[in-house]
Amino acid sequence: MTPRSRRPDHQAIEARLAARLSAGLTVQAQQLPHDIVERLRAAREQALARAVEVRRLALKPRTASDTGVVGVTAHGMALLGGSTPWWQRAASVVPLLLLVFGMLLIQRQGELEQVRAAAEVDALLLADDLPPDAYTDPGFAQFLREPAP
Repeated sequence: MTPRSRRPDHQAIEARLAARLSAGLTVQAQQLPHDIVERLRAAREQALARAVEVRRLALKPRTASDTGVVGVTAHGMALLGGSTPWWQRAASVVPLLLLVFGMLLIQRQGELEQVRAAAEVDALLLADDLPPDAYTDPGFAQFLREPAP
C-alpha cells in the first residue's frame, strides 16, 4: 500500500507505534556501555553512507552498457554491465550440442533395435518348415526375390 491509500486511523496507529518504539530504544540506548554506543554510531554512519550511494546510483541515468548485460568472473560471480569472453559464450552452447547429439544416438539405437528384431522374426519364419502351399503363393515368391534390408 502507498501512504496515500492508507486510512488516517492506520497512519495514526503507525505514528503511535513508531513513537513508542523510538522512546523505548532511546531509554535502552542510555543504559548501554560507551564502546557499544560508539560501534552503533559507526554502523549508523556506514548505513547512511551506503543509503546515499544507493540513492545516487538510482538517480544516475542508465546507459546502454547498464542494461541487460551480465558478465561472469573467473570465480563464477555474475556482474552487471560486464562483457563475457567469446569462449564462455561458446562454452554455454556445449551442453545443448551434447544433448542433441545424445538424442540422435538414442534415436539411431532405437532404429537399429527395430531392424534387428524384424530380421530375427524373418529369420525364424524362413528357417521354419513351410507348408507346400507357401511355395506356390505369388506373394511369398516376390518376398524371396527382394534383397535383404
